[in-house]
Amino acid sequence: MLLGIDIGTSACKVALFDYEGKILAERSQSYPVYYPKPGWAQQNPDEWYKAVCDALLYISSKIDLKDVKAVGVGGQSWSCIPVDQNGRVLYNTPIWFDVRAKQECEMLKKAVGENKIFDLCKNPVEPSYTTPKALWFKRNLPDIYKNTRYFLQSNSFIVYKLTGKFSQDRSQGYGHFFYDMDKGCYNDDMAEIMGLDINKFPKIFDCSDIVGHITKNASTETGIPEGIPVAAGGLDAACATLGAGVIENGQTQEQGGQAGGMSICMDQPIADRKLIVGNHVVPGKWLLQGGTVAGGASMEWFSREFGRCFGEDEIFKKIDKTVSDVPCGSDGLIFLPYLNGERSPIWDTNAKGVYYGITFSTTKAHFARSVMEGVAYSLRHNLETAYNAGAECDTLYAVGGSCNSDIWMQIKADVTKKNIEIPDSYNAAALGVAILAGVGVGKYEDFDDAVRKTINIKKRFSPDDRNVKIYDEGYEKYLRIYENLKGVMSE
Repeated sequence: MLLGIDIGTSACKVALFDYEGKILAERSQSYPVYYPKPGWAQQNPDEWYKAVCDALLYISSKIDLKDVKAVGVGGQSWSCIPVDQNGRVLYNTPIWFDVRAKQECEMLKKAVGENKIFDLCKNPVEPSYTTPKALWFKRNLPDIYKNTRYFLQSNSFIVYKLTGKFSQDRSQGYGHFFYDMDKGCYNDDMAEIMGLDINKFPKIFDCSDIVGHITKNASTETGIPEGIPVAAGGLDAACATLGAGVIENGQTQEQGGQAGGMSICMDQPIADRKLIVGNHVVPGKWLLQGGTVAGGASMEWFSREFGRCFGEDEIFKKIDKTVSDVPCGSDGLIFLPYLNGERSPIWDTNAKGVYYGITFSTTKAHFARSVMEGVAYSLRHNLETAYNAGAECDTLYAVGGSCNSDIWMQIKADVTKKNIEIPDSYNAAALGVAILAGVGVGKYEDFDDAVRKTINIKKRFSPDDRNVKIYDEGYEKYLRIYENLKGVMSE
């Protein structure tokens, strides 16, 4: 068996797989996000680990883990966890949509130069990345910075708790503005120019590398046998991309989780200032990504506040039933899913969520369907930006919770004009890190072998020509609404 652990934004997911990718057991355990100030969003990494332990102990009470051969860990992006030399967390980590470090970004642009930074790391200078957060610690909490042995990522923190070894996987390197995307290593001179101590950032590992083994203490806390190998793992979106079977140039993963977006697999790093580029968890491959703040989270928000009749267990079935009679285009109602600002391609921390086109005939069902359509428009916006940068894709391999809604999948196919295929593994990120662990200990010959053995397509959706024109018009209006309102949003 192979064990995959995924540190998501709202919960950790733990899943046990056989070598063919079949889930033998799984468990999800939630934890909170804290919002102490406007623009801040942080989590307690120790609460992540407790959730992981609780989930694993539950699974180990149902199935014996003695046949687990390796463990992989994936996690959310752009963490900045300050830990001391004993691995003790010194402060809650700002998470991926925390934007407290705006001033640090402006300081970097003036001191170093935005173009110089982009040429090296191939990513925009935005406050949600790891580097400005580390600089924020240095400027605002100097004692924390001084006592920090390492700044860790979400997955590398869990790897440390399991093995006692510090690490930084290559796919999370893109969070550092001093990371050389072409060479796949830190640039010490750039870190020094930025005012950061390069020794506070751990050694970089390939994502399938075995970092260490389950310690005696971790075995007691989790139920995993002592001595089991643990792989470095990687970025959750990159792991989900592998878990969707996307490992070849041009293949594209569409992510319908709490955030949302797409990841296009490339043989070389194509960069665009409006998008995100990083190493794939597969060696020699890169991912051009479009990441939105509130994809599935928009529907979660709507369901929580306005759809309490939707039961949590069958939320998508009930939403599909609710919106089934609403026509394509929601009778002109358009939703902008900018519920906490927006990442690519607009990179506007001041962006706000909007419903446009409300009339007396607008029903709750219209509001629900327009959320689905607005998220699909944001996906198309990223895909078109990637196309203009030189990255093309045909079929989208979809993963995440939204795959449980046939209507939402058809909307995405119609809006993007792309064929969509859904692999049969619901938890693609956990499967992806399990595959990394399997490759790391030689249970698969290579990544091609792993994908052949584990990935199967269960559903397919194709664009409906009758709906494409309606969505073309809706998409153009979606873009204009933001352009006309962004000045108001920034006030």
